[in-house]
Amino acid sequence: MVTRQIRVSGRVQGVGYRAALQAQARRAGVAGWVRNRADGSVEALVHGPADAVEAIIAWARRGPPGSLVADVQITPADARELPQARFELRPTA
Repeated sequence: MVTRQIRVSGRVQGVGYRAALQAQARRAGVAGWVRNRADGSVEALVHGPADAVEAIIAWARRGPPGSLVADVQITPADARELPQARFELRPTA
C-alpha cells in the first residue's frame, strides 16, 4: 500500500476535476480525498495498492474533458489523514 499527495495546476477548477477524480478513485478502490486550493490548483491524497494509485496519477495528468493540466506534482505522504476506506470531497483550503 502506498500514499501519495497530488497537486495539479492548470485549468482544473470549475471544470468538474474534483468530482471526476473522486469517481476515478472510487472505481480504482483507493481511499483519500480531493479539494480545491485557494491558489487555483487541486490537491488530493490517495492511498491504496501501488498500481491503483499509479492509475489515479496517470488519470490526474490528463484530467476530465474541459480541463487543461499544466503540471502534476507527486510526493509521498502520510496515511494518517485518510478517511476510512472511501474517497471524499473536501472544502477548499
